[in-house]
Amino acid sequence: MRFTTRIFHPNIYNDGQICLDILQNQWSPIYDISAILTSIQSLLSDPNPASPANSEASKLFSENRREYNRRVREVVEQSWDDGEGGDDDDDDDDDDDDDET
Repeated sequence: MRFTTRIFHPNIYNDGQICLDILQNQWSPIYDISAILTSIQSLLSDPNPASPANSEASKLFSENRREYNRRVREVVEQSWDDGEGGDDDDDDDDDDDDDET
């Protein structure tokens, strides 16, 4: 499991892989999709800098939260500009312009 858009987060590798124990060394079939998504959501809102996948993000998160937040915003805004993760396609099928009666 990985993110397809760039994420600046202490526990997300540069390739989008998620550093989360239940996805790696503690995997068990007892985890359903709900448990996995809840764990990912928890990790995203409460990073674990003690187990960094991105050492730069981890260091900034621990030592300079303002700069960390700035970098997160920068990466998100770059993904908008790059067209990643969003649908800025204007080819809507529900345009009223096509209705000629």
